[in-house]
Amino acid sequence: MGSQALNRDALRAAESIRHADIVVGIPSYNNVRTVGHVVRAACAGLAKYFPQMKAVIINSDGGSTDGTPQAVLSTHVEDAHLLLLNTPLSGVHRLSLPYHGIPGKGSAFRLIFQMASHLEAKACTVVDSDLRSITPEWFDLLLRPILFAGFDFVAPYYHRHKYDGTITNSIVYPLTRALYGLRVRQPIGGEFGISARLLKRYLERDDWETDVARYGIDIWMTTIAIAEGYRVCQSFLGAKLHDAKDPGADLSAMLQQVVGSVFSLMQEYEPVWRRRTGSEPADLFGFRFDVGVEPITVNVDRMIQVFRRGCAELAEVWSLALARETYEAVRRLGEAGDHASREGFHLEDELWTHVVYDFACAYRRQRVGRGHLLRSLTPLYLARVASFVHETREMLPAAVEERIEALCLRFEAEKPYLLERYAGNEGPRREDKPSLPEAAARTGVEV
Repeated sequence: MGSQALNRDALRAAESIRHADIVVGIPSYNNVRTVGHVVRAACAGLAKYFPQMKAVIINSDGGSTDGTPQAVLSTHVEDAHLLLLNTPLSGVHRLSLPYHGIPGKGSAFRLIFQMASHLEAKACTVVDSDLRSITPEWFDLLLRPILFAGFDFVAPYYHRHKYDGTITNSIVYPLTRALYGLRVRQPIGGEFGISARLLKRYLERDDWETDVARYGIDIWMTTIAIAEGYRVCQSFLGAKLHDAKDPGADLSAMLQQVVGSVFSLMQEYEPVWRRRTGSEPADLFGFRFDVGVEPITVNVDRMIQVFRRGCAELAEVWSLALARETYEAVRRLGEAGDHASREGFHLEDELWTHVVYDFACAYRRQRVGRGHLLRSLTPLYLARVASFVHETREMLPAAVEERIEALCLRFEAEKPYLLERYAGNEGPRREDKPSLPEAAARTGVEV
């Protein structure tokens, strides 16, 4: 059982508290600037919406040196300012504990889940520590469907800038939706609600020492919940304002670990997704409203340059990973880019869908080492983002969402292509392709 792996300090803290109805987990690493606001929102939300339940806030910290744990423990909220209708039975316990294992968010979550299991919590929610838009209402929306409506997993649904979350919009959401048939809009959103029975299932698994322990944890949690038939819903949380990055910046490590987790889970759950066709909406709680979001600066020229360099340096690897027609279309796009203006750069939906599906098949076949294969995806991903930016630059949020919906429908329509390729029907292959070691050595393009 997960609680058996608690370190001495965590076990001592859990035994002193003995029991909790709700656990709120906040993973952190050097987030002193924002974590106090997150803790105040959690304390206020628990006091306002769940005053009769015993709650614990657990900060799972990765070795912060900026005073993050101290900020968690010293932050206070005045109940008198909250206009509470009911007096809370007790104050919210707060703990700050270092996690052990592979550095990353997944290892932080593991400690939180182990603590929640040991405390026999009815529900657990986790939220990022860099959030600036979080409100007390978020905790009601993430926990109430678990506690009172019988759901096992609550995913977030929020408004983001059209260039925030490009890994989600271009790969993870369309692919997950096409595979498992449920429209969970933010499958790697960062904020989730989890039931006790699903928490137990997570802790039973033995893949905590993989890339799940780094950036792969969110999609791992979402996929298991959907594929194994747990009750899944979404809650509308408004805007997500956090320390966002330019999608043209170096997101290669995150891309590799998230996509690697998706592809690994595809192998495990192949019997499930082979049977699914189309998609259906997930239940959505909360009142939807329009909100403002912060603009994000995007360096399109740099993304196109990385793609062009990849065309020159990764040709052998891509020719191993991609179907012949897909590879030739990518090569032509790279060649055209030398002559076309940056405004005319376009990677169409069907080609992008085939790129992603071909990489999923190549990951399974292991004709290229998986690490090299996933690293080589970055220039192609940046090409897709650059194309998306060109196409949506003047679009309002509703039109951008329609554009993402069109991509999702293309992923669903092309699923027979994936099924055929995944089964091993690769079609004719070029005979002059390099050997595995030769191709793997050519994945050193810098991004």
